[in-house]
Amino acid sequence: MYNRGGSHPPLALGLCQSLSRPVYNALMDSLIFLQNAAKAKVRPIYVLHGDEHFLKCRVTAVLRTLVLGADNDDFGLSSYDGEKASWAEVHDELETLPFLSPRRLVLIERAEPFVTRERSRLEKYFAEPSKTGVLVLDVQSWPANTKLAKLLPEAATIVCKAPASHKLPEWCVQWCGAQHGKPLSLSAARLLVDLVGADMGLLDQEMAKLAIYAGSNSRIDTADVDQLVGRSRTENTWKMFDLLGTGQTGAALTLLDRLLDQGEEPLRLLGAFSMQLRRLAQAARLHSQGESVADALEHAGVPPFGRRNAEQQLRHLGRRRLDLLYDWLLETDLGLKGSSQLPPRTLLERLVVQLARKR
Repeated sequence: MYNRGGSHPPLALGLCQSLSRPVYNALMDSLIFLQNAAKAKVRPIYVLHGDEHFLKCRVTAVLRTLVLGADNDDFGLSSYDGEKASWAEVHDELETLPFLSPRRLVLIERAEPFVTRERSRLEKYFAEPSKTGVLVLDVQSWPANTKLAKLLPEAATIVCKAPASHKLPEWCVQWCGAQHGKPLSLSAARLLVDLVGADMGLLDQEMAKLAIYAGSNSRIDTADVDQLVGRSRTENTWKMFDLLGTGQTGAALTLLDRLLDQGEEPLRLLGAFSMQLRRLAQAARLHSQGESVADALEHAGVPPFGRRNAEQQLRHLGRRRLDLLYDWLLETDLGLKGSSQLPPRTLLERLVVQLARKR
């Protein structure tokens, strides 16, 4: 199974024990599972639901250890795509006696089509599951009012959802210290989220690199994030917004295409764009409340060297588009995470056109 954040068996249990509950309302189920997995009994069925791939990868890695043993290999694991999997082959795997492991683990990825096709068979199976096989269904949603959901104990339903974006910096602080062994300051975490975006797997990758980059320093600070993660992205972001502020749609699209062709992650680009767009939206709100443009830009966090161009961007966008910025950012973010059938490049191009076209 593809794991953008890397695999960290067996659990990173210390992290789960150190987390503060207020930050993790949406994640509590997955974290409780991770915290208690070492002493948990194996259940015949698990459902992983939610849209955070990073957490699903962590939970899946833990299930492999829990079900197949610490020295597990691929002999006891079978993985299927929910679009193509048939009940006959899945059921045969679940009922086949394990060879080199205590049980068999059968994972159905993107399982919604499989659940829809085989709902009646699954209902019967949930009522009387295999004694030697463990079934894992990976789905985006799992409505609690269905018969299937009611047949499954709450402890076997593991929620894998990311925290709200404003809580991600605190998650980064806790995760970096426990998982990568290097404290991360909260201000550095905020900058990291601004630059990288809300993808937990990408954030984990950057924290791993920052922990090495910081070397013998006692912690990772804002300067480290700016130097390692932000410098090239910040430069490219300002170039992009210079073009957007003067209505150069074609040149802005050309720069976007070049960045994507050079391997930039769409979510990282959106994270860098979002930082400046949120500042512009906040500055516009403060200006509407009576602050001067200069004071509004300062209080919104626009650096001194960028304020002249930011004023141009405010004039170019106008009140209507400034009011729509948060909606556009949310729509693009959700689209990049799978809610849209459009390719990531198209979603970012659409955002650039919305921002660059003249009024």
